[in-house]
Amino acid sequence: MQSNLCKGGTALRYDLNRRDNPGDFFPMPKAVFRLGLDYGEIALLAFLMYCEDRKTFTCHPSYATIGEAIGMSNNTVKKYVDSLEKKGFIYTEPTMVRTRDGRAHNGSLQYTLQPIKPIEEAYFEKQIREAEARMRYQNAMKKIEKKGGKLDEAVNL
Repeated sequence: MQSNLCKGGTALRYDLNRRDNPGDFFPMPKAVFRLGLDYGEIALLAFLMYCEDRKTFTCHPSYATIGEAIGMSNNTVKKYVDSLEKKGFIYTEPTMVRTRDGRAHNGSLQYTLQPIKPIEEAYFEKQIREAEARMRYQNAMKKIEKKGGKLDEAVNL
């Protein structure tokens, strides 16, 4: 089965029965979609996974490179980098670059991608703690209703 795709007025032939080259893919854990990330965080994380060295789990694209790839401004990229770092998905370190004349300049951040499994476990443990807190709150409210709505007694529970 073949499909014709148009690009710039030229028809491209694409064989739908043939798989793409395995080197054109990178791993993206399914858990990423269950961990409460918004679209910008997922896009940034996906790009960093695309760029990372599979042996060291690091990469160092600039904000401008990331922004161009995923369609965000530098400030928005920084916002999502900070958010992913706060949530534990990445660790960042500043780098230094030396010019030919020996002067040191700030380089791009070096990103180290963290394993997803511990992040996933911590996320679900947090959800369990929050559910337990909501349940304790609901039980306390039921006790208040049974006692006739006296708030001062409920506070002493």
